Amino acid sequence: MRAGKEEQHRGWRAPPVLIWLAVLLALPELVLQAADLGLFGSARWRPLAYQNFAFWVGLLHDWRPNYAIQPYSMFVTYSVLHGGFGHLIGNLAALFVLGPIVIDQAGARGFLAVWLLSVLGGAVAFGLLSSSAQPMVGASGALFGLAGAWLAWDGQEARRARTSLWPVANRVAGLVLLNLALWVLQGGRLAWETHLGGFVTGWIWAMWIAPSSRKTLSNLPE
Repeated sequence: MRAGKEEQHRGWRAPPVLIWLAVLLALPELVLQAADLGLFGSARWRPLAYQNFAFWVGLLHDWRPNYAIQPYSMFVTYSVLHGGFGHLIGNLAALFVLGPIVIDQAGARGFLAVWLLSVLGGAVAFGLLSSSAQPMVGASGALFGLAGAWLAWDGQEARRARTSLWPVANRVAGLVLLNLALWVLQGGRLAWETHLGGFVTGWIWAMWIAPSSRKTLSNLPE
């Protein structure tokens, strides 16, 4: 009985890559929250962080950057900033749900690959499809990339097993409805373009990685 409990306990342990990524995502928001509350620093830290590290569509056009590489670095740096504690908690919850699924299929390196590519894909889609003058922040583009990879693999398995694709289609429809509901609740301020770009990037990456390659990736020493 004790051995069984130990096995169950080990089964719930989060992979180290998820812990480190969660720290990377949480630390900036925790610092900004403390500054907002006046515990240290200044309440100006949050607007300064957004000004320098969020994604600004205007920087792809005629806006003047604060530093030379900002129009390029923002394609990555936006993903470690959040719009508040609730935004962060929601994304961390999704990370710990979707992350283990992708890690189980492709290993930590494959997980990091789809994460980074989806961060970039989400930013590219936002830059192409949005004309917003507001900053875009958050890791949700990468999270939708994880969801895209998961659903693409489920679709592949269904085709190989010659079973119905309706469960996959239903999950995709659920994500569309989720985005629609969030868009309405947030008064149209949802960066659905980033979600779409991340999802498509994750889906394409997953379709490109053959099952044998996924097995090799997941068995590499971490």
